[in-house]
Amino acid sequence: MNFILFDDERAEHFLPFTHTRPISEIRCGIWTLREKWESYTSVQPSYHCAEHLQALFPIEINKQNCFINSACYPNDDLFAKILELKDDECLLYGNVLIAANISDIKAKQFITSETVLNCTNVHYNGPIKFLENIWDIFSSNDENIAEDFERITRNRTSKKLSDTNTIIGDNIFIEESAKVEGAILNSTNGPIYIGHNAEVMEGSVVRGALALCDKSVLKLSTKIYGATTIGPGSKVGGEVNNSVLFANSNKGHDGFLGNAVIGEWCNLGADTNNSNLKNNYDEVKIWSEAKSTFVKTGLQFCGLLMGDHSKCGINTMFNTGTVVGVSANIFGGGFPRNFIPSFSWGGSSGMTEYKIDKAASTTARVFARRNKEFTKEDADLMQYVFDKTQDQRRG
Repeated sequence: MNFILFDDERAEHFLPFTHTRPISEIRCGIWTLREKWESYTSVQPSYHCAEHLQALFPIEINKQNCFINSACYPNDDLFAKILELKDDECLLYGNVLIAANISDIKAKQFITSETVLNCTNVHYNGPIKFLENIWDIFSSNDENIAEDFERITRNRTSKKLSDTNTIIGDNIFIEESAKVEGAILNSTNGPIYIGHNAEVMEGSVVRGALALCDKSVLKLSTKIYGATTIGPGSKVGGEVNNSVLFANSNKGHDGFLGNAVIGEWCNLGADTNNSNLKNNYDEVKIWSEAKSTFVKTGLQFCGLLMGDHSKCGINTMFNTGTVVGVSANIFGGGFPRNFIPSFSWGGSSGMTEYKIDKAASTTARVFARRNKEFTKEDADLMQYVFDKTQDQRRG
């Protein structure tokens, strides 16, 4: 079967992260949503997503195709129902399209019109979970790490930790190529997963749940307070609580990051701190790009949401519920505004536009440090986001 993960109208609600990726590439727990589905399908699905993303996240259509809603989490019962779909059948949960088993002809109709024509509807009433809100990425991370941990470690044996470590609890899995020395690991409140070629340096103190993904690093004396994901290739130091870093992002020094989501290729300067609780203990509101207004989160704790390629200088301070767009550069004293549009340059004293040629040049240098090429497709995507968000910078 040819599997394709499709984005629905939810994609707009995950900006700024979906400026640069489909919903299925959002990391929730140890894995991205796409990786979760891949653990069921055993092949990498392709993507049906916004037009500006298609060059980097292409679709592959075969004679027969199974489209799956990318905002939906897989489970055994749901996947079994998807596999039972006959030709030209769609699986619905209420009025939400979950999956469709369609031919290449109908697949081409679907990706151009967002409508599956002349299909038999099959209704699903079993267990199901969606990624509904942008803040769910961190607020549901405890549950997501636990689910991924169970699936990744099933019928496998962890590497034995050396006697230099202090171990509390037994819900820990260390991949063979990982390095952990002189650390305190407490898994009584949630599992701890240390991925391939990841490293926990001496003096680090971890309270699960933690996902330290492949080639990521906890630097000396890092403190992790749980429900935290450090994505592949990321480096983290200081104090972190209930946060998700997607991949290749750095918070390499002291400072607090809490109830936060950090995209890819971001860098937080030394002693950067975010507030995650208002002084009056009120519910946190955050800026919604899709609605062009502040929306209620229903949360008392909500910190920083930062899009891909954004960076901040040393001693940067972020207010509770701050949203930073793509490729912003923040520096200086004081608290900047709690919505910083994409391609902004400055801080609390004011913002100017971060010119696209300078932003692209910086990204190319950042990519080169990780042996990644900055391609024409990458440049085109940056230009698209720059153009799309111009009105936000003028506001």
